[in-house]
Amino acid sequence: MGHIIGTLFVGLIVGWIARFLLPGKQSMGLIMTSLLGIAGSFVASYAGQFLGLYPPGAAAGWIASVVGAIVVLLIYTRVVKSGGA
Repeated sequence: MGHIIGTLFVGLIVGWIARFLLPGKQSMGLIMTSLLGIAGSFVASYAGQFLGLYPPGAAAGWIASVVGAIVVLLIYTRVVKSGGA
């Protein structure tokens, strides 16, 4: 349970970092940025651990979480710009 709460907290921070690193203007608020960061963090953290790339709590997990959040933010902005699915 503590690992999930940790991933949520990391996701909040990672969402903000990803938004800062993502070029261009993102027309989304702090809540949406946080939610997308959490989604990217969960996907990247658990995918990397599942594939055996790094253990829980490793520094590589932070990097993967930022990359995952950037990917999720990019996908979201592309879908919103195109007018939906």
